[in-house]
Amino acid sequence: MHKHIRIALASAAAVALTGGLLSLSTGSALAADSVHHHEADFNGDHIGDVAFSAGWATVGGKKGAGQFVALYGSANGLNAATRKTVSQNTTGVPGTAETNDGFGWVSAYGDFNDDGYDDLAASARYEDVDGDTDGGTVMIMWGSPSGLTGGTTIADPAVSSHDQWGKTLAAGDFDGDGKDDLAVGSTAATVYVYKGGIAKTGTAGGRYTLKPPIQSGSGTGPLTLTTGDVNGDGATDLVVDGFETNTSDGWNTNYYIPGSASGLVASSAQTLKPGVITDIGDVNGDGFGDIVTGQEWDEPTDGSPDPTESTDGGKVNITYGSASGPATTTAISQDTGNVPGGSERGDDFGGELSLGDINGDNYQDLVVGAPGENLGGVTDTGSVTVLYGSANGINTQSGGQFFAQSTAGVPGSDETKDYFGNEVKLTDVTGDGKADLTIGAYGENSGNGALTYLPSNGAKITTTGSRSLSATSVGVSTDAYPELGGNAAN
Repeated sequence: MHKHIRIALASAAAVALTGGLLSLSTGSALAADSVHHHEADFNGDHIGDVAFSAGWATVGGKKGAGQFVALYGSANGLNAATRKTVSQNTTGVPGTAETNDGFGWVSAYGDFNDDGYDDLAASARYEDVDGDTDGGTVMIMWGSPSGLTGGTTIADPAVSSHDQWGKTLAAGDFDGDGKDDLAVGSTAATVYVYKGGIAKTGTAGGRYTLKPPIQSGSGTGPLTLTTGDVNGDGATDLVVDGFETNTSDGWNTNYYIPGSASGLVASSAQTLKPGVITDIGDVNGDGFGDIVTGQEWDEPTDGSPDPTESTDGGKVNITYGSASGPATTTAISQDTGNVPGGSERGDDFGGELSLGDINGDNYQDLVVGAPGENLGGVTDTGSVTVLYGSANGINTQSGGQFFAQSTAGVPGSDETKDYFGNEVKLTDVTGDGKADLTIGAYGENSGNGALTYLPSNGAKITTTGSRSLSATSVGVSTDAYPELGGNAAN
């Protein structure tokens, strides 16, 4: 896909309903396997937690200031009462809510200070800092027995070199020392890595940079950062998505950068299939992380070359891990095997995805959002497909599930431009060892946004016990367009 062609509304370069930009963070069990980043546990109760953005929320009268909502898991799953809604006006959080800062759009979790509680790094990528327009701010809220509390700024070390500090964030143990590190992106190609042991003062155990072969400048830099252990060596690897520099067209490309005892090794970067949204997990149970990437755009209609090998309606690429890193790649669309639905232009299948073990069989399962899906004549209402892992990888022949707001038992109804499935997140929020599904629909109710919770029954995702969380129910103002559910922390 050419860098000037629209990327789907749920993706990192998507145009928000209010004309701003969305940006998805990346990365991703509480009881983690060796290749998949652990689930968030902000309060140390051994039940998974999630955090979702309301990145254009009005705060203190400031439109677009932004918030995020941390939802704490419980034996009964997610509910609106057990949560913390955070803005830059929240006590202990650095800064002040200001118009169009976009606070909370981007976030990533990890135990950065190694105290046994997961912390949440979040950014206000459009914040003006000391006269630097859209300079951006990154901060960490600290986990504790009561959940997220306080906050510490991670200062921009190169203010004049880029804008939108914190445009992308990711966490992982890139040097295998047992401590989570934080990777920070901006509009520049350079990624800054803060080594584990980040103190509440903001001092890190160390810092280094890497520069993958992607473009710098407005609208470029890393679009997403994704973490997981692809080669099984115990050090987290990084996948960087951006626009390549080695052609005049600048096509969207992913680069795999392996971790090592000394950290990420940019000189060993390998080129992968394109696609903005990525997750890493072991879908075939061989002990190596598999890279699953959503390539949601359609084939060009003007006869122009298409080196990205796109598919009408979108697809996901699965690149299997091995001891030597990324290996073979297969693709799945809504026309593959018995995958529910059918591929149609504008579906944006792969516009969002998430991995997690829904049925406890030790194979990571895959959820794919198609936020542009039209159903029953309703435009861009959106849908979600659930596919299950197996010894042969993702099973496209049987067992798949399809959900929309018109599905029996799912709260709500199909409405124009809901974009149901613009965000999906698999996390065990009940503590039973099985991943449950939370779905974002940031277009719900004219841009208020909403979350839908669908639990696992131990064998599959079910609508029994499902519930919807509206913006109002989680303490987000519906003045203007908050777009709750635009992004999830990874």
